[in-house]
Amino acid sequence: MANAICQWQPPKDWDDWSNWLAAGLHADNRWRLPVLIMGGLFAHGRRCVTTWLRAAGVSPDYQDYYYFLSALGRKTNLVATALLVLLLKHLPLPDRLLAVIDDTPTKRFGPCVEGADIHRNPTPGPANMKHVYGHIWVTMSLAVRHPVWGPIGLPLRAMLYVRQRTMAKIPACRDWCFRTKLGLAAKMVEWIAPIIKQAGKTLWIVVDGGYTMRPFLKRALKTGVTVIGRLRKDAALTSLPPPRKPKGQNPVGKPPTYGKQQINLARLAVHPGGWQEAECNVYGKTVVKVFKTFLATYWVMGGLIRVVIVKSDDGSDWFPFYSTDPNATAVEIIEAYADRATIEQNFHDLKEVWGAGQQQVRNIWTNVAVYHMNLWMHTLVELWSWDRPHRELCDRRASPWDDADRRPSHADRRKSLQRLIIEHELSACAVAWQLPRKILDLTKRLVALAT
Repeated sequence: MANAICQWQPPKDWDDWSNWLAAGLHADNRWRLPVLIMGGLFAHGRRCVTTWLRAAGVSPDYQDYYYFLSALGRKTNLVATALLVLLLKHLPLPDRLLAVIDDTPTKRFGPCVEGADIHRNPTPGPANMKHVYGHIWVTMSLAVRHPVWGPIGLPLRAMLYVRQRTMAKIPACRDWCFRTKLGLAAKMVEWIAPIIKQAGKTLWIVVDGGYTMRPFLKRALKTGVTVIGRLRKDAALTSLPPPRKPKGQNPVGKPPTYGKQQINLARLAVHPGGWQEAECNVYGKTVVKVFKTFLATYWVMGGLIRVVIVKSDDGSDWFPFYSTDPNATAVEIIEAYADRATIEQNFHDLKEVWGAGQQQVRNIWTNVAVYHMNLWMHTLVELWSWDRPHRELCDRRASPWDDADRRPSHADRRKSLQRLIIEHELSACAVAWQLPRKILDLTKRLVALAT
C-alpha cells in the first residue's frame, strides 16, 4: 500500500527493512513509516516535515502524517528494538558489542515548542555562543568496525531531556515524566542490555566523563554490562582492600570493599616509572600509545575497576580512563574509548546530512518522532551500504583535487542510494517508452547533478 502512494520505488532490501521497522505499529497506519522514510531520503533544502511529504509525493495527506508522527513518538522504543534486531541479523557483528551514549542539542525557534529551553552549547563556534535554545537528546549509538572503512556509528535510540523548570509548560495530556540525563542514559542501557544478552553477545557501554556518576553507573552495572569511561583527574580512588586471611582467621562481618590508601592520579602521571607502550587501533589508524595501568577501587562504581592513564601524543598532557571490568586490557580500554568518536560523527551527519533540528514541530511527542526518523534513516543507509564497493558509493573522477581512496562519507552513501533508485526508475521508463540514447544520457547527467 505504501509503495502505491509513495512516488519512489525503493530497492527490495530497503523496502523489507522499512516494513520490518513498522511491523510493531498500529496496523491502520504502519504503512506510513516507509513512506516518510523515503521522503526523508529524497528531501533537500530545509528538511522540515513538509519537505519529507513533498519529496514522497503525499502532500495532500499531510494532516494524517502529522497525527501519525505524534503517535510514533510514543512507540520509538518498539521501532528501535526492531532496528537493533535487524542489525544483529544482517551485520557480521563481533561477540562483544560497543554502545556509545552521549547527548547533543538541536536548535529550536519559537516559544511554543514543547520541551525546549536554554541549554549549554557544546560547540560555541567563532561567535562564542555559550547557550543554545532547543532540545537536548541523550542518544545511544552502536559503534562497529567496518573491515575497510574502520569505526562507524549506527544510531539506535534517543531520549529527550527536559529541564525540571520546563515541565510546567508541557500539557498534562502528554504524560511526560521528568528524568535527569543520567536517568535517561540508564534507562537506555536497561533497554538494550537484555536484547544483546538474548543474542548471545556481551555489551560494553562507553560514556564521557559527564556520565561517570553513581546514579547512572549503579543502574547500568546491575544489567551486567561493562562501562568504559573517562575519570576526573582528581578522582578519589583508593587502593585494593587487604587480602582475606585463611579460613577461620577472618574477623566477623563483611570484608572491606575499598582500600585505605588514597591514590593520587596526578602524582602517578608525572612519575617516570611504570610507563608501557603498545600499538592501538584508534580513529582508524594504528598508533603507539604510552600508558600506565593498575587496579583500584572507586566508590562511584561501587568496587574494583581498572584504571589506564594515557599520555597525549606530544607528551604534554595525560588522560585517565577506567573499565568496570578489571580483566579488560589497557589496549581494549583505549580502543573502546577512541570509538566513542563515532557518535560525534553521527551528530554531525544527523544535523548536516539529514537536517536533525530543522523539523520545527511543536508537540513534544512529534519532536521525539522526527528526531528518531533521522536516527533510523542514518542507520538504514549505513546498513544498505555495508557490503557495497567503494566505486559504487562514491565517484571522485570529477574531483581530481580530492583523495580518490578516501572512505565514502555518510553523504556519499546517501547519494549513492538516491542514484540507485532514480536510475532504476529511469531504466524502467527507458524499456517501457523506448527513449532515445541522447535523452538517456542527458537524464543521467541531470541525475548526477541532482544527487
